[in-house]
Amino acid sequence: MILFLARLNSALLFTAAGLGLALMAGAASAQDSEGIVVYNAQHEALTQAWATGFTKETGIKVTIRNGSDMQFANQIVEEGPASPADVFLTENSPGMALVDAAGLFAPVDADTLAQVPDTFKASDGHWIGVAARSTVFVYDKTKLKESDLPKSLLDLADPAWKGRWGAAPAGADFQAIVSALLELKGEDVTKSWLKALKENANAYKNNNVTLKAVNAGEIEGGIIYHYYWFGDQAKTAENSNNTALHYFKNQDPGAFVSLSGGGILASSQHQKEAQAFLKWITGKGGQEILRDGDSYEYAVGNGVQSNPKLVPLPDLQAPRIEPSKLNSKEVTDLMTDAGLI
Repeated sequence: MILFLARLNSALLFTAAGLGLALMAGAASAQDSEGIVVYNAQHEALTQAWATGFTKETGIKVTIRNGSDMQFANQIVEEGPASPADVFLTENSPGMALVDAAGLFAPVDADTLAQVPDTFKASDGHWIGVAARSTVFVYDKTKLKESDLPKSLLDLADPAWKGRWGAAPAGADFQAIVSALLELKGEDVTKSWLKALKENANAYKNNNVTLKAVNAGEIEGGIIYHYYWFGDQAKTAENSNNTALHYFKNQDPGAFVSLSGGGILASSQHQKEAQAFLKWITGKGGQEILRDGDSYEYAVGNGVQSNPKLVPLPDLQAPRIEPSKLNSKEVTDLMTDAGLI
């Protein structure tokens, strides 16, 4: 009898413990379902503003992990279905194309896709543009007149520009520009231009350093994205006060507009919440943060204007390129062969 009661008590304790664990697991699952994890390669302040606005409106928690485009893209491919990420955001589109080619994105909801023009999303509907940035030639206005400026990005391959311009070839920003050149002009032209870049241009760490070099008179001009200049101008202008921006326009490779992307991992256990986040940042709330904030990136959502200080997107006369075709691996191979990275 005593043995029976002991076994009964043991069974009851085991059942109670199991029930407790089940309840704890259920609570954890419910808690997890309220939040999403974002692998963020966009500007930290911008994504934090998006997350704050989204959480305020929906109550859904957003955990942000910050890194770079290709770092996260390669990490997601390596993690595969085990990735803890729900959403991936980039500065440029080649990282999105890499993850999409690996079959790791879920389709974006149709009503979210409808918020952005076809120009600013992948044709397969697996990821969408969340912001954009324009390629520009920043130049020293004390040394160059408008008539001295290159008419095309390809003009910078001319030996006459040797030692007079610079760029940051190792960065994802510049590699996206080379991706556009490859798509528009083909491999032979791209190889030739990269060879001239190696011979003619000064290499800098990033776009900010390139801008500073132009402003300081080290070089006469440089290839950067537009928002670095506008951001400095909005502060002290100490790194840009001697400079101005030249827009190549005319569908030139130098008029390339790089698309920042957003996609939802097919492995996400929080599909509903992740889709809601992507819908919010491409909708009125998220795009108005671009318009009114200090990132100076272009808004891409329908019906939302960009910051009024920027040249309007249609006036950039950018070449039209299917963003999913921008190939990071081929570009990095070409740039490695040219001795640039």
